[in-house]
Order: sequence, then structure tokens, then C-alpha cells
Amino acid sequence: MLRENIEGYFGADLVGFHTYRYYEGNDKLRSWICIPLTVNIFDRKQGTIDALFSPELWTADGLASQAGDKTFWDRSTLYALRGALAAGDTKRGLEYLQYYSNRRLLGDHVPYPVEAWPEGNQRHLSAESGLYCRVYTEGLFGIRPTGLNSFTVDPHLPEGWKNMRIRNISGYGTKFDLEVTSHDGKRRVLVKKTGKIILDKVLRDGESATVIFKKSNTP
Repeated sequence: MLRENIEGYFGADLVGFHTYRYYEGNDKLRSWICIPLTVNIFDRKQGTIDALFSPELWTADGLASQAGDKTFWDRSTLYALRGALAAGDTKRGLEYLQYYSNRRLLGDHVPYPVEAWPEGNQRHLSAESGLYCRVYTEGLFGIRPTGLNSFTVDPHLPEGWKNMRIRNISGYGTKFDLEVTSHDGKRRVLVKKTGKIILDKVLRDGESATVIFKKSNTP
């Protein structure tokens, strides 16, 4: 019901893009149209990603607050990058992620995401640094928490990549490794805890796997 209401109220075609409006009567693209992508609502993913990475919104420093505005926001930029990867557009997602990373990590304002400019004068924001990590964990690897000791995983292995992995992840009450490899056009997901295989599954497109760690009785 909520998803249907989001589509019914916010779904709109703006300046040629099949995407979302920010509010009733809104006729300008806003950077926050990326949010549905971050919660796995992909009904308008093509038009939304096209709009986010178009000259209407993308600037030299990431996403503008709205089309035609000089104010840019790292917060919405990082949500958009995470959303684009989660939607499976790894080609553009990685391209713009690499650009953003070079701009922030190697540019003239380093090394963290910043508050909106000019209104925030590019203050460093620790929370936005966490959002940068989530671009990879939730966007690229598709990790979604479902409980204190469980999550689903729906990774998006970029074209041309044979594998990708994160090791020694601290989360869900334990430490584990996650590896994704290409397997006959599908994705093989391997989760290990202290060397023991917890999950070994081949996923088709659009399919996810559930990982549940047994609760330890150790205090």
C-alpha cells in the first residue's frame, strides 16, 4: 500500500524524465528523487538515474539541490550513488563514484564528505562519511539488515569483474567475510565465518539470499 501511494503521489514526468516530484506542484528536478532507489523501489529507475546524472542535476561537485541551483549536497549525492548501484546500473554508478571519490579524496577539499555549499560552507560531516561506506556495502554488495543477526544480500557484480570481496566485516553480532564471483553468467555468493562456510549460493538476476548467524550463548 505504501509503495502504491508513493507512486501515486510522487511519481511524475519532469522535463522529459520518468521520475518523481518533490512535492505536489513541483516542476523542477530535485536531488532527493534518488530515495526510492535506496529502498528497492525500481519502478522508475531508468528515468530517475538518467535525471540524477544529467546536466540538469549533476555538477562538478556532485548533485545540485535542485535543477538550476548552485547549492550542492554530498548527502543526496551519496544516496544517489548507492541507489544507482542498488538498481544495477553499475557502469554509471561506478563511473560517477570514481569521479566523486577523486574530487573529495584527492581534490582541494579533503578527505571527507561535506555539508551543502554555499549554505554549509563545506563543513565536514562524519555521518556522511558513513554514507560513503554504504555506497559499497548496500549499493554494490546489496547487504540489507533484516535483524540483529541476519541480512539479505543481492550483489551487483560490475561487467568485466570476475570477483569482489569484503573481509573481516564486523556486524550482526559476529565477524565474517563476503565474496562474490562470476559463475556462468550468474553470481556466486560465499559467506564465511572463522573459515566456516555459512552460505554458498548461486543467484540469478533479481534474486537475493538470506544469511542468518546463530546466536552465541557466550556472554
